Formats: sequence, C-alpha cells, structure tokens
Amino acid sequence: MAAEGTGNFWEVCKEFVGERFSFLDNHKKFIDAKENGITWTDSDVESFIAIDPVHGPVVENARKAAKVAAIGSAVGALHLGGTAFKYSKSPHGTVLALGLGAVVGYTVGKEAASHYYQLYRADTMASQVKFLEWVSTKSEGRS
Repeated sequence: MAAEGTGNFWEVCKEFVGERFSFLDNHKKFIDAKENGITWTDSDVESFIAIDPVHGPVVENARKAAKVAAIGSAVGALHLGGTAFKYSKSPHGTVLALGLGAVVGYTVGKEAASHYYQLYRADTMASQVKFLEWVSTKSEGRS
C-alpha cells in the first residue's frame, strides 16, 4: 500500500520517470520530425555546413557514421546468421544469431566510425539539434 499522502503508485512512477526524462520536453518537436513537417535532404546538410562551419561537419560525419553502422549491422546479421544456419540448421537459432549479429555489427560499426570520424571529440547531439532547429526555421519560412 502507498504511504499516507503519496498517492497512487503509478502516479508516483509517472512523476519519477517524468523527472528523469524531462530533457525530452526540450526536443519534443524533433522526436517526430516527419510528423511535425520537418524534412531535409542532403542539399540541406550541405547548406548547413556552409552556414555553420562548426556544427555542419559534425552533422555530416554523424550521418556517415550512421550509414557505416547500418552496413555493419547488415554484415553482422548475415555473417552470424549464415554461420549459425550452416552449422546448426536450426531456424530459431538462426533467428537469434541474426539478431545478435545485427546488434554486434551495429555496435562495432558505430564505434569504428565514431573513432574514424573523431565524433567522440564533438557534441553530436548539440550539433544535430542545431541542424534540426535550422531546418525547422527554414521550413517555417517557406510556408
């Protein structure tokens, strides 16, 4: 039972989680960017690089790192899944190996790209937020 004056357990949990994840309120419009009408292309990234020489290259390198991570995920899934199927012929083992290979491949690809593009030195989240703010103001200006 809840203690006197603490309210319902779920209300307390909701309040606790809300306090821990309050930073999401600052970026709500970017979480569902497509639904909020915020779209961009590669030419927008190039324009942002020309406008902001500090955050622009970080955004470009973060996008490249995400592509490397996706390729690593695919390679890891295919390799580990293929190896599991080759030696065990077990469908459920193959599916589990595909999942594990995808996770490991993504992680290795993301870390390798992060070191190659030296993203550990930059605040990628701040750069991407600046880019999304720039895109949203640009989109609002067109409307």
